[in-house]
Amino acid sequence: MTAPSSPSSSALSAAEFTVWRTMLRAQVQISRHLQADLLAEHHLALGSYDVLTHLGETPDGRLRMNDLADRVLLSRSGLTRLVDRLQREGLVRRESCVSDARGLFAVLTPAGRARLDAATPTYLRGVRDHMLSRLDEDDLRTFGRLLDKLADEPLPVH
Repeated sequence: MTAPSSPSSSALSAAEFTVWRTMLRAQVQISRHLQADLLAEHHLALGSYDVLTHLGETPDGRLRMNDLADRVLLSRSGLTRLVDRLQREGLVRRESCVSDARGLFAVLTPAGRARLDAATPTYLRGVRDHMLSRLDEDDLRTFGRLLDKLADEPLPVH
């Protein structure tokens, strides 16, 4: 990589490229650890946990499939396949939308809620063990500010 000749240049400096690759590597490593923990203890993939979490955070445990796809890191077709799997496992069900005949809701079932409740302590422990425990309070504040600059929506200030 060569240093950019101007800020709008498409080339990355060696330092920029290193930061980019390190961020990607860290995200993959943390995700792999969380996936392994959830699979080992709950037979639940990280993507499935993510879907159950988003459904569980709504008051009635339901989201339109389009809204759910916007919240998870999957394509619409990938989400459809994942919800199919979760439905076969009895963790979610689909319901038609009365206001839009083409619309579908993904709905958390009682079994899905129970699996989510059982897996959440494992997930939270993994987040702490594989990421948060490696950062001190100053690191957390700095990291939060940096992520806030990159995120679509600002993080809450604590």
